[in-house]
Amino acid sequence: MSATLDPLVMDLVAFVAAAPRPYEEVIDAWRTSCPRLTVWEDAIDRGLIARFRAEDKTLIVQATGAGLRLLQESGRLPARLSANT
Repeated sequence: MSATLDPLVMDLVAFVAAAPRPYEEVIDAWRTSCPRLTVWEDAIDRGLIARFRAEDKTLIVQATGAGLRLLQESGRLPARLSANT
C-alpha cells in the first residue's frame, strides 16, 4: 500500500471489521470522486474486505482474515474482535 492510502484503507477495513455492513452504506460512506483515492479498490484488490450476499439477498461487506490481521498487526483491531483472536 502507498503511504498516502494506508491510513484510509485501514480506516475502511476497521469500519467493516466493527460490524459487517450493507454495501450501500459502505459505498455511501466511502464514495470519492477523486481518481487518485482508490481506497475501495485497493482494499478489495488486496483481499482486505469482501462482499457476499446475506440470506435476504442484501449485499454485505465485511473484513476478511487478511484485513483483520492487518488491523491486529497495526493495533487497530476493534476491541470486541481482539478478545476472539
